[in-house]
Amino acid sequence: MSTQRASQIAEPIAEPTVYKGQFGEFTITQADRRGVIIYRAGLMVAALCFAIGTGLVLWQPENSVVLRALTPLYTGFTAALAVSLLTIHIYMASLHRTLQAFWLIGVIASVVVAHSSPEPFAATVYQHPVTILGVGFVFAALTGIFFKEAFCFDRLETKFLTPLVPLLLLGHLFGLMPTAVEQVLLAGWAILFLVFAGRKVIQAIPPDIGDKSVFEYLHQQRSLKTAEN
Repeated sequence: MSTQRASQIAEPIAEPTVYKGQFGEFTITQADRRGVIIYRAGLMVAALCFAIGTGLVLWQPENSVVLRALTPLYTGFTAALAVSLLTIHIYMASLHRTLQAFWLIGVIASVVVAHSSPEPFAATVYQHPVTILGVGFVFAALTGIFFKEAFCFDRLETKFLTPLVPLLLLGHLFGLMPTAVEQVLLAGWAILFLVFAGRKVIQAIPPDIGDKSVFEYLHQQRSLKTAEN
């Protein structure tokens, strides 16, 4: 047996770090870490799709080719957001399901809008603000992520994004802001979203997993209620 092989056998296997949670001890598995990486990858893809789309529409807002290019970018954005909503760690299961339901409602509304008008999807939504009442649910789900990140990690960019997104959407819905102001807010949204997604990439993984003992405790409580009923 070679010296290298012997040293590999003799090398101790690193024990997983044990964390002390509110309701007991827990460890973080590779599956946990993979889930966080997927969550962050979804955010980054969504942020890139949104930023590219924003850049195009601010550059040439009346170009039909640009407007049609926004549809696949929006599709990529919503798909990536779905991945993040599936893998995000939220203690309140009801809130988690609500955000996912918002996404689903928004996507269904988007499909209906896209197939009910010969105009490009983005142009239809912009020219008919009432469509925001349906499509806006997708962005309500995104705002939920921003709120969760602001609450859990005190991130400055998400503190701005949480009110900015509904402000822009509702402002356009009710015609409260001139186009120039909407463009500034849209650009700010795209930039801050990229900053947020970029900072998530370099953030330590364990905080995004949270206290697994809380998840286990809540799961046990739900199981007990189900058994009692």
